[in-house]
Parts: sequence; structure tokens; C-alpha cells
Amino acid sequence: METGRSSLVDWPQEHVQLGKLSSPGDRATCRRLHKHYGSTHYFATKLLPAHIRRRVHALYAFVRVPDEWVDNPGKAPITDTASGLFAYRNELLRGMDGVAPRHAVLRAFCDVIHEVSMPLDEPLRFLDAMEQDLTVTRYATYSELRNYMRGSANAVGLMMCHLLDVKVDSKVEDCASALGEAMQLTSFLRDLREDMRRGRTYIPSEDLKRFYGAEDAILREEVTPPFIDLMKFEIERARVLYSEADAAIPLLPRRARRAVKLVRVLYSQILDRIEERGYDVFTKRARTTRLEKAIAVVKITVGLA
Repeated sequence: METGRSSLVDWPQEHVQLGKLSSPGDRATCRRLHKHYGSTHYFATKLLPAHIRRRVHALYAFVRVPDEWVDNPGKAPITDTASGLFAYRNELLRGMDGVAPRHAVLRAFCDVIHEVSMPLDEPLRFLDAMEQDLTVTRYATYSELRNYMRGSANAVGLMMCHLLDVKVDSKVEDCASALGEAMQLTSFLRDLREDMRRGRTYIPSEDLKRFYGAEDAILREEVTPPFIDLMKFEIERARVLYSEADAAIPLLPRRARRAVKLVRVLYSQILDRIEERGYDVFTKRARTTRLEKAIAVVKITVGLA
């Protein structure tokens, strides 16, 4: 578990006043992790008020740390990663009782949970998905993949609603879930090569068989006509979800609207970059440039995006 723990700060467990588990250093750790690992998302948070930006840094760090443990375990055996996830979950639960976690990001995140009165359902559902990544490497159908994304992506979108002080009704919940799912699908397509080399494929087996005829043909990492057809199909699936998510953006508090819109625009532009590169996600990672990010901010500010 060296990968995740090296970026965290140990702090002896002790009972402290609820809502005051973290220090300025803990919150700075969250911000650094967000800036380092989530450049697009971090860039968008600059449009948020400072107190909400702090919350989002904590949420991002909370989900990033276990994700790094699972995706980049180094030479650590799977049992060590599983033990680390179990301890992380336990410290989160104990943090709700006022026991300061050892991990800086958990101390900051526990304070945010108290601050916004967030139920633990979604954070725990996210950790369930991280544990699932340790043993599940293929998804037979899109329905199975969606069950996984309910924890890995939709849960994050729903947690964001609490951080943004959004009044959640069924429409907002559906749209937040759609945006989380769309962004996750975009990441799956962008990171296809990296995930395959970790032994995982997030493209449903039913889709691979439909376009390739053979489930493992994609492992050759070749941009063939069947692969291009597959990518077009998955990109369209993600774009439908982005469109569904758009319906709730005008319902968000004004102070949060531009930041959420910016994340949506920039992530969907990754799909544009994949198309522009002829669907080649094997030789170079699709990403938006600093100039494209700046242009997107201007367009959103003046209402052109």
C-alpha cells in the first residue's frame, strides 16, 4: 500500500470534538492531491466559492486515495490492498463517532460530512466499488457495469450535491447520476490501455462480442474498423448521458452552476479529442489543453456554452 499511504500524514487516534478532526495541513493535503491527480476537475473548482472549494478538495482526496491503492498497488499483494481498504472504511466510520482517523484526507472528509450533514450511504457505496475492483475484471453486460458505476461514479455525483448545498429531488438525483456515469464512461475510454494493462476491461463483454466477435480481440490494442465502430457506440452512449445531465444544471445554485457546467464541457471534450485522433487511445492519452480550458471558461461565463 505504499502508493497511497506515502501522500498521507499519520496522526494518533484520539477523541476530539465532532466537526473539528482536521487541521489546515490536512486540508492542504487534500488540495494538493486534487491538483496533482485531477487537473480538469481541480481547474473547474476555481469557479466555486472558497468554502465549497475546500469541501470538493476533501471529497476528491477521499475517493482518490483508495482508487490509487487499487489501481497502482505496486508490488503489494491484493490482501494488503484489501486490508487497507477495510481499515480506511473503519476509520471513516469511527471518524463519525469523533475518533480522529490516521489519514489526513479522512480527517478532512469527516469534517465535511458533519458540515453538510451528508449520510454515509454514498461514501460507503463508493468504497464497495473500490473493493469490487480487486476481484472483478470484466463486466458481461452494460447493466452489470452500471451496477458498478452506481458506486464508483454516481455516488460521487450525489455526494457533490451535498457539498454544493443542492436540494436533491428525484430529477436532480437522476441528472447527478447521469453526469457521474458519463464522466466515468469517458474515463474508461480515455484510459482503456492503462486499465487493460492492469488486467481490467470496463467495456462490457456484450459490446466486445457485438463489434469484434471475440471478447479478447481488443487486447491487441489495434485501431481497426471494429474497434472504431465500438468506440463510436460507447462515445454516443456517454453523450446521451451528458445530455440527460444538462437538464439539472440550471437548477443548481448560481454559485455552483458554472463550475459544474465547466466540468461537464471539459470532460465531454475528451470524447472530441478521441474522435480527432482517429479513436487511437493506445498511443497517447486524450486530454484538453490549458488553452481549451481557458476558452471553455470564457464561453461558459458569457453564456455561449
